[in-house]
Amino acid sequence: MTKPVVITADSTCDLSRDLLERYDIHVIPLTITLGEDTFLDGQGFTPLDMYARYRKDGTLPKTSAVGVQEFIDFFSAFTEKGYAVVHLDISAELSNSYNAACMAAAELGGVQVVDTRMLSTGVGLLAIEGAVCRDRGMAARDIAQHLRYLTEKVQTSFVLDTLEFMWKGGRCTGVTALGANLLRLKPALEMKDGKLGVYKKYRGSIEHVYKQYIRERVEGRKIRPEHIFVTESGEIDERVLEEIYALVRELIPGAEIHHTVAGCTISTHCGPKTLGILFMEE
Repeated sequence: MTKPVVITADSTCDLSRDLLERYDIHVIPLTITLGEDTFLDGQGFTPLDMYARYRKDGTLPKTSAVGVQEFIDFFSAFTEKGYAVVHLDISAELSNSYNAACMAAAELGGVQVVDTRMLSTGVGLLAIEGAVCRDRGMAARDIAQHLRYLTEKVQTSFVLDTLEFMWKGGRCTGVTALGANLLRLKPALEMKDGKLGVYKKYRGSIEHVYKQYIRERVEGRKIRPEHIFVTESGEIDERVLEEIYALVRELIPGAEIHHTVAGCTISTHCGPKTLGILFMEE
């Protein structure tokens, strides 16, 4: 007899509370440490709080992966009730969470761990797909296999307003960041082979760049119109966001657009006014 399935993900999936409840997806948070204070990602500390602290004293938080025992405690709450678990994690190239989840799964049994090769709502897209498969009655192992196949179909990318936070986090040199700012360059990053890298550099105001970036990401692709994510890191003007939604609706007829704000784990590296359009191809 096939066990009932629970879909879980780590907090880097950046799904809104409404979507988590709608699709019955359970999240385990990463840890945010800022000075002597510790927070759970997505709980009680927002990117806007983080930017305010940074502007006040130059401090950025450190993020910590979920530990093995934390995963054991999290998964066992479901497996002990007779559920099979399909868990989705941020790319193993970016965090130790995936390896920790695999170790916990090996100890418990009954847990399928998927390396999404993605971050942010790229993980969220796969989590939602997993929930849809669960509701169709698929078994946990089959869902995990299906999601691993779909990782190649997910398009995860962002455009950054500044490289300052990447520099502060050790992801690029100060010279690179300074040069980009002086030239008004806006780097666009995409997930490829489980890693996040720059694929293009735009020039001009960020409001203009958003629209150019979205057009280039969307045009010429066969895109599934359900679950198009416009994911941002905060501080983007509402008027600009409304113009972006209108553009997405124009480019992807029938699009179901979800606006989400990335949690601190993602935002601490990319900084304010980062924006991405994330979707799944046919």
